[in-house]
Amino acid sequence: AAIAAQLFGGAPKQLPDGMRLRGDINVLLLGDPSAGKSQLLKFAEKAAPISVYTSGKGSSAAGLTAAVIKDGSGGDFHLEGGAMVLADGGVVCIDEFDKMRVADRVAIHEAMEQQTISIAKAGVTAVLNSRTSVLAAANPAFGRYDDLRSAAENIEFQSTILSRFDLIFIVRDIRSDSRDETIAQHVLALHVRGGNPSFKYGEKSSKQKSSRDGADDDDENDNELLDIDTLKQYVAYARSRCSPRLTREAAELLRNNYVSIRQQMRQSEFDTDAPPTIPITVRQLEAIVRISESLARMTLSAAAGEQHVMEAIRLFKVATLDSANSGMVPAMEGSLRPEFLSEVQAVERSIKMLMPVHSSASDKRLTDDLANRGHSRNAIRFALGAMLRRKELDYKDQRKKVIRIK
Repeated sequence: AAIAAQLFGGAPKQLPDGMRLRGDINVLLLGDPSAGKSQLLKFAEKAAPISVYTSGKGSSAAGLTAAVIKDGSGGDFHLEGGAMVLADGGVVCIDEFDKMRVADRVAIHEAMEQQTISIAKAGVTAVLNSRTSVLAAANPAFGRYDDLRSAAENIEFQSTILSRFDLIFIVRDIRSDSRDETIAQHVLALHVRGGNPSFKYGEKSSKQKSSRDGADDDDENDNELLDIDTLKQYVAYARSRCSPRLTREAAELLRNNYVSIRQQMRQSEFDTDAPPTIPITVRQLEAIVRISESLARMTLSAAAGEQHVMEAIRLFKVATLDSANSGMVPAMEGSLRPEFLSEVQAVERSIKMLMPVHSSASDKRLTDDLANRGHSRNAIRFALGAMLRRKELDYKDQRKKVIRIK
């Protein structure tokens, strides 16, 4: 839903003083490897009327914004637009966003918010348009999302870049039998039948079915699925012909919800005595406006009503607001219970108290000491494993000795 909203986008506005308010929506997908983030970026690239796909690891600030190039023959300088200039009016997809250098990420601040790129190099002064949506994918600071660390520790980006994303999703690889079965079925279908959506692993092949049944299945799929070219044309038509605005009732509803969200964040900051990872500011209020307008644009509506605002708020809450939580990640299906997470945290504190940095201890003795302090052996083993993955501990002598590294 978020990527669909990004494709359609909100309505840009020109204020009387000449200031421009962007309508493009920026989305960040942050999460575990092999969770399908790159595939979502590839689909957005295909579905958007104008799009550019790039990798953060191989992109520089000049490659994303613009570069001043010296002409080899005459010695004159000229501008060459980067990915965000070439994608003007569309979507730029940046994979491996976490692999970018910090200086390169700072360079796209202006392009993401003001949607312009200012150049003043080698006597060339210019302002280029970069009216584009940014869809970025990144991995957490430790490679995988760590349940035992706060959102602030898992998300290593600066708040200045995070606040420019309208929606931030934490994509988790949750252990679930039904989900794993569905994914395995889809992957096997891709390999066995080239991704035929009617194929299910374990079913008879098409040669074992009647040709009439196959024709009926094709007709049914044709009615359900929209091909990518038609979707691209519809997105282009909606963006060019429809510019919805909030109704008075929708604006009042949004105002009340924004005030309520700000109050919740202040209370959370007071309770945890820690600032939120992603500050909730007026930028997030404008983000909900853009999402509401994009939802209305999907149906070619001239006005964004209360139903569009409520859906936009729902998307915002399940995405950015949850990511901004400075405490532990809430329990999810197939993940850890909050009570068990608290116990594991207590075990980690006890380990750090018993073992100074660079000290060592017998694994059996350490486990017994922690158990005597009232910790369950299940929580002890989980905490040791988590600290080992974070390279805070290491094992020696065939896992008989534990060494604290940091």
